[in-house]
Amino acid sequence: MTRLRRWLRWILVVFLILALIGAAAAGGLYYAISSKLPDVQTLRDVEMQEPMYVYAADGKLMAVFGETRRTPITMKDVPERLKQAFLATEDARFYEHGGVDYKGIARAVWLLATTSDRRVPGGSTITQQVARQFFLSSEYSYTRKLAEILLARKIEAELSKDEIFELYLNKSFFGNRAYGVAAAAQLYYGKSLDQLDLDEMASLAGIPKFPSSGNPISNPERAQQRRDNYVLQRMADLRFISQAEADAAKAVPMHATVHEPPVQVDAPYVAELVRQEMIARFGGDVVNKGYHVTTTINAELQTAANLAVRDGLLLYDHRHGWHGVEKQVALGAGDDVATLAGHLSGISAQSGLLPAIIAATAADGSATAVLANRTEVTLPAAAARWTNKTPAKLVQRGDIVRVRVGEKEGQWLLDQIPRGQSALVSVDANSGALKALVGGFSYSGNKFNRATQARRQPGSSFKPFIYAAAFDKGYNPASIVLDAPVVFRDRRGKTWSPQNDGGGFRGPMRLREALVQSRNLVSVRLLDGMGVDYARKYISEFGFAEAELPPNLSMSLGTASLTPLSVARGYAVFANGGSRVDTWLIDRVSDRDGVEVFKENPALACRDCAGTSHGQPANAVVDGFNFGAAAAPAPAGTAATPQPTVEAPAPVNPDARTAPRAIDARTAYQLVSMMRDVVQRGTGTAAKVLGREDVGGKTGSTNDHRDAWFSGFGGPYATTVWVGRDDFRSLGYREYGGKAALPIWIDYMRTALKDTPIAQNDPPSGMVQASLNGATEWVKVEDMDRLQDYDLNLQTPQADAAAFDIF
Repeated sequence: MTRLRRWLRWILVVFLILALIGAAAAGGLYYAISSKLPDVQTLRDVEMQEPMYVYAADGKLMAVFGETRRTPITMKDVPERLKQAFLATEDARFYEHGGVDYKGIARAVWLLATTSDRRVPGGSTITQQVARQFFLSSEYSYTRKLAEILLARKIEAELSKDEIFELYLNKSFFGNRAYGVAAAAQLYYGKSLDQLDLDEMASLAGIPKFPSSGNPISNPERAQQRRDNYVLQRMADLRFISQAEADAAKAVPMHATVHEPPVQVDAPYVAELVRQEMIARFGGDVVNKGYHVTTTINAELQTAANLAVRDGLLLYDHRHGWHGVEKQVALGAGDDVATLAGHLSGISAQSGLLPAIIAATAADGSATAVLANRTEVTLPAAAARWTNKTPAKLVQRGDIVRVRVGEKEGQWLLDQIPRGQSALVSVDANSGALKALVGGFSYSGNKFNRATQARRQPGSSFKPFIYAAAFDKGYNPASIVLDAPVVFRDRRGKTWSPQNDGGGFRGPMRLREALVQSRNLVSVRLLDGMGVDYARKYISEFGFAEAELPPNLSMSLGTASLTPLSVARGYAVFANGGSRVDTWLIDRVSDRDGVEVFKENPALACRDCAGTSHGQPANAVVDGFNFGAAAAPAPAGTAATPQPTVEAPAPVNPDARTAPRAIDARTAYQLVSMMRDVVQRGTGTAAKVLGREDVGGKTGSTNDHRDAWFSGFGGPYATTVWVGRDDFRSLGYREYGGKAALPIWIDYMRTALKDTPIAQNDPPSGMVQASLNGATEWVKVEDMDRLQDYDLNLQTPQADAAAFDIF
C-alpha cells in the first residue's frame, strides 16, 4: 500500500508540475498574442473602400472606378428576413453568445487534431469573422485561432451586436468584385435590399463561404445546392420561416445575372481624364474612397459628339473602299455555333461595330455570321452596299469581320473599323468648361486620347492666329497683301518656295479674302512682315507654349505640333472677345457622405474688361499634357498702341474671377467677322447648312493630307475637330479639312446649337467703320491715322546678310 501511495504522490507532483508548465506556457502564449492585438476601437471609424463615381453636369452617370463594388449600409436598411438568412447560415446564436461559440471551437480544434484536413467547418462566429476580415490573415493555425478568439472578445466588449453585424455585412466578399451585401444585391439581381425576394436573400447568404467558386454566376448549380439544402432549410429548422415558405423559395430557379451600374453617358476618354486629375488632386487611392465627381460635360452634347465622330469616320472610310477582313481562322466542317463564337473571345466591340465570324455564304449574295454571344445573324445582299458588292463577294467561311445594327428593325450590315482616327473638343468659350470630348473612334480599341495627347500640325486652321498678330501691328481686314511667288534662303543657302494649295497666284488681295480663300502666300508674307519673334510671343497669349511654336516662317502654314484641345482653347479667345480661359473638366467633388470637398471657380471671359494678361495661369496637367499652357509674356510692340480704357463692371459674385485678356477685343471682333465669311463663302461653306449667322471657323489641311481640321465657333461654343491616321499616313486624295473634318463638326454643332440664341458680334468701343480698298470694314480708331497702302516692296526676298533659318 505504501508503494502505491508513493506512486500516486509522484503522479500528482508530476501532474501539478505539468499543469504549472502548461499554465505558464498558456499565459506566455496569451501575453505574446494579446500584446500584439490591434485596437478594436478603430472599427468605429473604419473607412470602407467604395468606388469613385463620375457624372455629367446633369447628374447622369458617366463612369465607375475602383477595385471594389461596395455600397455601405446600416442595420436599419437590412430586412429582417435577410438578417435571419445570414444568422441561420453563419451564426444562429449570434445575439446570445459573447463573441465566441466554445462548442463550435472545440469541434473545430478536434477536427484539426484528428484529421489531415487543414480547413474544417465550425468555430467561427460572425464576430470572429469580423476580427479575421479586418485584422487577421486567412492562415489556418492554432495561434491565429487564439488571436481571433481574443479579438472577438474585445470587439464584443467595445461594440454592440448590431454594429458588429453591420461591419460583417459591409465587409464580406461576395465574388465578382462585390463587397458588402448591398453591392452583391445590386450586382446579382439589380435590386436594393428591400426589394429582394426570399430565394434571393438565401442565395446571397450562401455566397460568403465560397465567394469565387460558389456564387450564382460562376457556379449556379453549387449556389443552388447551398441555397436550398443549407440556407433555406436551416431557416426553416430555426423557425425563421415556415417549411412551406422554404419549399416555395427552393422552387424558384436560379436567375442571377450581372447588373453593372447603369452608365448613362458614354464618355470613356473623359472618364479617364477625370480619374487622372482626381489622382493628381487627392492621391493614388482616390478611386476607392467613395468620391462623387460632377464634371462640366453636357450629356446630350457628349452623345452627339460620339455619334458625329463615329459616323464621320465611317463615312470617310467608306469613301476609300473595303480593306479586307480582320482575320481568317480555319473551321471544321462540323463546328457548331458555340465553337464558332469561341473564336471571337477577347475581341471587343468598337463604337457599335460587333465582331462576328462568317459561318456560310449563299448564292443570293448573303452571308450568315455568328456573334460572340452565339447569336446567328443574316447579312443580306445589300448589307455592304457602300462597297458596291454583296457580302458573299467580300467574305468567306471563317472570316472574322465587323457587323452593326442597321436603321431598320432586325437589319444587320457589314462594316469595318476605320483606318482613320478623329478627335473632337468642344468648350464653353466664356468659361473654358469642357462640354464634350472624344479622343478617338473607340476607347476599347485604343485608349490613346488624341484630343489631349496627339500633337499634330493644324495647317491652315492656324492662320487666324497669324492674322490676329498682324492686326495688332496695324493691319486690318481691308489691308492689301500680295499673293505672288516668293523665295526665301537660309544661312546655308537652302531655298524655300512656299506654294498655295493647288498652285496659282491671285496678286494683290484684301486680307479678308485671303483668309476666306486660305491663301498660303499671304500668310507667309504677313509673318515675314511682322517678324517671327513678335508673332510667337503674341500667339502664345492664346494659351500655346511659345516653345511649341516654330521659330521660322513655316509657322504661318500651321507647322506647329498642337493638340486639338489647345487649338479649341485658342479659338475660344476669338469667340469670347479676346479673353484667355483655362479649360477645365471637374466642376465639384463630394465625399461618400455627400459633403462637398471641391468646387471649381473658373475665371470668366469679360468682353468689356480692358488690359492685358499679367502673370501665368496655373496649368491643369492631365495625362502628361497641359490643359492650359502657361502664358507667354505680353506681345512685343503693343505698349505704344493706345488701348481703350473701360472700367470693368463690378462682378455680381464677389468670388468671381476674370480671365486675363489675351488679345484686343477689337482684334477678336475682326477675326470673328472674317471667319464667319469663311463659312458663308469660303472653304467652310458646308457649315451654311446650320442656317446660323454666328457660325464661323477655319479649315486646315497639311502636306499629303495627313491631317484634316475644322475649328470654329457658334453660340457659346468653340469646337475643334481633327481627322488623321495614327501612323501619319495620308488620309487619301483630296481629303481636306472641309471634306474629312467639317462634316463631323457640322453634325455635332447641329445638336449643340439647337435652341441656342444667336451669338452677337457687335463692334466694341474704339472702332470706326470706314471704306478702304473698295470694302467697308470696322477698324481701330488709332489705325485710321496711319492707314496706307501695303508696301509691296517690303515683301521682296531678303538679302544674303539678312538670311535666316526657315526650317
